[in-house]
Amino acid sequence: MPDETPNQKPADRKGTESALGGLVKAERLMQIAVALPISVLVGWGIGALLDKWLHQQWIYLAGVVLGAVAGFIEIFHIVSQYDKDNQ
Repeated sequence: MPDETPNQKPADRKGTESALGGLVKAERLMQIAVALPISVLVGWGIGALLDKWLHQQWIYLAGVVLGAVAGFIEIFHIVSQYDKDNQ
């Protein structure tokens, strides 16, 4: 923690720390909200590129499923890390 300035009271510093803690929690919740849709979108995009390259029409579905699985794994990882940090 940086040294306290003469104009800053201990109560003000505590308020700043709790505000930063709230921002960190909000950032983690945003990670959870964005992880699944982005994972599915990336899986779909890779699958669509493979479809064009291999002249198929089904690989994008496998990409969507794999993207969803990867998104759920990432959500589980974020939540377990959050629980570990709060104990």
